[in-house]
Formats: sequence, C-alpha cells, structure tokens
Amino acid sequence: MKGTEHITGAGDSVVDFSVQWRNFGGDNTGYYVSADMLADIVGPLLPVDAIAGKDVADIGSGTGRIVAMLLDAGARHVVAVEPSEGIHALRRNLADRMDRVTALQGRGDTLPGTDAFDLIFSIGVLHHVPDPGPIVDTAFRALRPGGSMVVWLYGKEGNGLYLALLAGLRVLARWSPHWLLTSSAWLLSGTASLYGGLCRYLPLPLRRYFVEQFLKLSPKQRMMTVYDQLNPSHAKYYTNAEAHALLAARGFHDVCCYHRHGYSWTVIGRKPAAPPG
Repeated sequence: MKGTEHITGAGDSVVDFSVQWRNFGGDNTGYYVSADMLADIVGPLLPVDAIAGKDVADIGSGTGRIVAMLLDAGARHVVAVEPSEGIHALRRNLADRMDRVTALQGRGDTLPGTDAFDLIFSIGVLHHVPDPGPIVDTAFRALRPGGSMVVWLYGKEGNGLYLALLAGLRVLARWSPHWLLTSSAWLLSGTASLYGGLCRYLPLPLRRYFVEQFLKLSPKQRMMTVYDQLNPSHAKYYTNAEAHALLAARGFHDVCCYHRHGYSWTVIGRKPAAPPG
C-alpha cells in the first residue's frame, strides 16, 4: 500500500494527500499559480477582479496554490483550511504573506465563522470527499448574505474514454508504493506531453485543455497533475445535474455551472441576501 498513516477523523484521501504533499511539497510557480490560471478556473462565472478587497476562505488548500492566486487577485484576507500535512508546506510556501493568511489544519466542515466571508472557494477538493454535503452546509453558514461559493469538480461528460482508461490504472495505483506510483506518473506525464504536442496540430479529444493548460505547466507540475489523478482513494466525476445540485440542494440560489474545457465543472452559488427589515 502507498501509506499506512492514520489521521484521526480523516478519510483515506486525506492520508493519500498527506503522503503526496510530504514527498512533493508543491511547485507553486509560473502559470500553475498565475492570475491567468485562476481566470481559467472560474471562467465566466466570477471576474477575478471581484476578489479584490474581499474576505475569502479556501477549503482544501493543499500547499497553498489557490491561496496564492487569491492573494494575488487582491483578497483582503484568506482563511485556508487543509486537513492533510499539506498545511505545513502551505505555511512554508506563503511564509512572507502570512499577515494576510490564517492557516487552519482541519476538515472543510470545521471552517469557523458565521456570516464571515464574502467568497468561499473549494477548487479540486469536493470530488475527493465521499459526502461533501456537510462542507457545503458549513460554507453556506460561513458566508455573508449575498456571498458566493465557487467549486471546481471533475466532470463526467466529455470524459468517457479517459475514465475507461483511468479505472484500471487507479486499481493498480491503490496497491503501488509511492516510488512506483511516482515513476508511473512521470512516464504517463511524458506520454501526455507527447499527446499534447500532437494536439497543437490535430483536433484530438481534450485539445483545448492540453494546449491551453497542460503544456503550460513545468514537467514536475505535469507529473503532479497525473499523480493527482491516480493517488486519491476517492474521486467522483460529476454530471452537470449533480454539480448543480451540490449547491442548489444546500440552499444556494442562482447556481450556475461552467463546463470548463469540456471535461470539468466550475460551479457558483449565492447565499440569499438577508430580507429587509
């Protein structure tokens, strides 16, 4: 098995990410942590300049990549919540910016505060949580009336062939030691890079993602992207309806979904404003 660590109250995915961040510590440089990348994630749903001056929370912060993006976008203060050992790398990576960051080690449903935040983000996290409902409930409580939650999720639509190939790889990955999983991720990322090169000239599946995203990453970031697909114990690929319901069923209004690059969903929902009087 990849790891036998035990984290009280945590699911297997938290253990998996603890192993991942302990060994890699993140590579938060270049396009991977840029304003352009953030704009690509939130798509047409939230202008990046809407983050400026806001009190923000980030649920599942890993090593601080999204937190750094939010700070660069002008967030007044960011509360970063991360259950895994990635929290230590986050504090190192953002050491010179901690005056605007509160880093908390805990599950997403431990986010403190009521009516405390203008915006709450959870990017690439909730699809690794078997029951994300309590986290969404907590975010709803913690948002100020009129505030919004933004989540990014793996999508089911547009990923049929990819998911068929990934299923077998994930079974093997669950029983692979870290060194073998890392070696496999390097090999697969190299293959993906060659495929991305072909996408520059041919209308292949996921062409836009490979040309506009994957090929802009460093070799290590590409490897970590592949590792991130193989490593977690739980990964759900959401349909459009499921992505919408994740927020709408928990009280959010004006829920909108954006089919990012045809393979994932960015979703935004608004906490209703307080009634007058």
